[in-house]
Amino acid sequence: MGRFFNMDNKFFTFMNKVADLFILNIICVICCIPIVTAGASITAMYYVTLKMVRNEEAYIVRSFFKSFKENFKQATVINLILIAVGVILYLDLNVAKSMPGSAGQILHIIFMAFAIIYFVLFLYVYPILARFYNSTKNTLKNALFMAIRHLPYTVIMILIGLCPLLILFVQSYQLQSSLFVLFLFVGFGLIAYCNSFFLVKIFDNYMPKETEEESQSEGTAV
Repeated sequence: MGRFFNMDNKFFTFMNKVADLFILNIICVICCIPIVTAGASITAMYYVTLKMVRNEEAYIVRSFFKSFKENFKQATVINLILIAVGVILYLDLNVAKSMPGSAGQILHIIFMAFAIIYFVLFLYVYPILARFYNSTKNTLKNALFMAIRHLPYTVIMILIGLCPLLILFVQSYQLQSSLFVLFLFVGFGLIAYCNSFFLVKIFDNYMPKETEEESQSEGTAV
């Protein structure tokens, strides 16, 4: 019994991690609601999950808002760029879908390829912003470069990011609703946390193992 109530045992460690991800997820979702702040919120979420994977930080809320404040301006610029590109891609896909004949099919394939690239950029750009100081242009360039160079990790992270779509295939409406609510409360944080295990391995190739302050001020990608 003494081992069970030991706060360092695996059960309590796991539950503590779940509680941290729950808190992180709720804060991130709330801060994403204004839309324009979504970039800073996602960046802050990855700032925390990257530190969680490295066992570097115990203060979830404080770390989140520290990154949110520091990266707000650049993350918002990147977020607006991605929103604009996303809208254009959506309109182009609809136009290509409505076009008759082979021309429409070819354009649809081309725009779908761009949509995949867009999704990959979305996977990398905010974690990179959370870990490295760089210009907006170089941050976007590095996101694409790392995604291509570390393609196996990229594929795994894409699959992790697409896992929530499995909820749509659940036949029971009651179970589907429950899973959706569960995802809303912890899903985004869980995905970021899982991806962070791969991102840490990727980022270690571009910066020395230093203290947080040194890595934040000196760490640069390509």
